[in-house]
Amino acid sequence: MEQLEMALKKQEEWRDRNLKLGQVLVELGFATETAVARAVAAQAGVPFISLEEYPIDESAARLLEPEVIRRYQALPIGFEDGALLVAMAQPRNVIAIEDLRLLTGMEIRPVLVTDTELTLHIERVLRPQLDVQDVPEEEEAEPDILVTQEAEDKPAVRLANLIIGQAVQSQASDVHIEPLERGLRVRFRIDGVLHEVMHPPRHLHPSLVSRIKVMANMDIAERRVPQDGRATLKVNDRVVDIRVATLPTAYGEKVTLRILDRQAKLLTLEDLGFPEDRVGRFREVIHLPYGMILVTGPTGSGKSTTLYAILNALNQADKHIITIEDPVERRLDGVNQIQVNVQAGVTFATGLRAILR
Repeated sequence: MEQLEMALKKQEEWRDRNLKLGQVLVELGFATETAVARAVAAQAGVPFISLEEYPIDESAARLLEPEVIRRYQALPIGFEDGALLVAMAQPRNVIAIEDLRLLTGMEIRPVLVTDTELTLHIERVLRPQLDVQDVPEEEEAEPDILVTQEAEDKPAVRLANLIIGQAVQSQASDVHIEPLERGLRVRFRIDGVLHEVMHPPRHLHPSLVSRIKVMANMDIAERRVPQDGRATLKVNDRVVDIRVATLPTAYGEKVTLRILDRQAKLLTLEDLGFPEDRVGRFREVIHLPYGMILVTGPTGSGKSTTLYAILNALNQADKHIITIEDPVERRLDGVNQIQVNVQAGVTFATGLRAILR
């Protein structure tokens, strides 16, 4: 009774988030999401199923456009006696059910699933599943450590892998995971523009952040100050470096992932978009025997891309090239690249002194 009274009190305090009582119980840790979903299903008189154990018929899912599935949070999963079975977290949404009936021309039979399973399986069905593997630093030469084995019963692990896999597939440069007043938002930066891609259940936010921190060797107990970390992952056959930054906000920790794809095409000077006359002048400057070139700009403006294009143009057998980088974003054959490691005493200053000896 005390837990129920506390949950009702919190529901009133959090009224701006428009949470149902069951969601409050889950967030407070008083009930599991599955237990709440089973109770709601019994009250609504609809079946409860686990999508992890249900064989989804993809031909059923193809009856609806992806934007419709996401808008109504309703995933067709099969057929039964001429009716379309639709997995929903809100099976009493009669407006959604009627719209789906009109769109498909079929009787709709809703089945109740948890918010977490619905979010994960909608993205799995609408996008090809990608295999995300963790690559320990000491084994980066041969990345073969699989971490998705534990993902089968940990929603936060599955969600983290799903987000990273889709970001790599979409060729996103950055991922923003943002807690909001009433939910959780995931956005990808693609070609410089942010796109909303999913809204996972709000209660997954703490465990999702902790999972990403574990992957990036960060302190999962520290939530009050910004942190930085890194991870090397293998997504299918692509090895990517992930730079992770966390930032405390009013609604929890915001996480930003910078994705560095080692196998992405290395641009030439001509690919950078300079006017033709500038490319010629630029090429003359970088081939001068001495001097300094300053490349400046805000985050994401193309500084590293420009510098790697310069190295690509200079990288010839008759030249000895050494770089000091933090981090080494691309591995270049023929270039001696030094990774800054402050803990080991390798800084830009010590590296420069060693180079000039």
